[in-house]
Amino acid sequence: MTALNMTIMMVALLIGCSSAFQMISSPNNNAIQRSSSLNMAAKAKGGGPRFDKATEKWIATDPETQGPEAGYDLIGSALRAGPVPVIQRIINPEQYEQAVLKYMAAEGCDRTEAQGNMDAYFENPQDWAYQKLQEQNGAAKKDYANANMDPKQIALSTIWAGVVFWFAYYLITGLAEGKWVKADGTDLLHGNLWSLPF
Repeated sequence: MTALNMTIMMVALLIGCSSAFQMISSPNNNAIQRSSSLNMAAKAKGGGPRFDKATEKWIATDPETQGPEAGYDLIGSALRAGPVPVIQRIINPEQYEQAVLKYMAAEGCDRTEAQGNMDAYFENPQDWAYQKLQEQNGAAKKDYANANMDPKQIALSTIWAGVVFWFAYYLITGLAEGKWVKADGTDLLHGNLWSLPF
């Protein structure tokens, strides 16, 4: 196993583990009130994104407040919802942008709230849909725009991910080097799958 392959595997493990231990937080009432007043203002002035029938795409009517620069970057997506929406933004940036603009138009919200909701949707569509259904039935609105953004929680998650990453690296390299078991060259870690006795 080359050093590059090992590095790629460890980075993937780190990213995957960093979103595994997130504290569930209750929504901030001030943020909900602020968000709902933004929704009403956007719906009142009708300045949300519009659908262009000729290109069959959503278009930002005000790029400064509705364009990608108005929202947060890939790191913001990773912190709020983990690696899945980040991968979605890298692989399908146009589809992600269209989803955000469509959500903004439908809900009359700002870009940050729309991105938070789309990140949560791409991370786990069933939980996101369940939460929206509960909100329609009177449950408190979840603030996806500020989810997992508490500095203390970010620091704790980063430390925990570092510990998991170090342990996984130590375990894998120890097994490959034969630290705990004599490596005679006929094991799976040395690429000898077809020479194993089964």
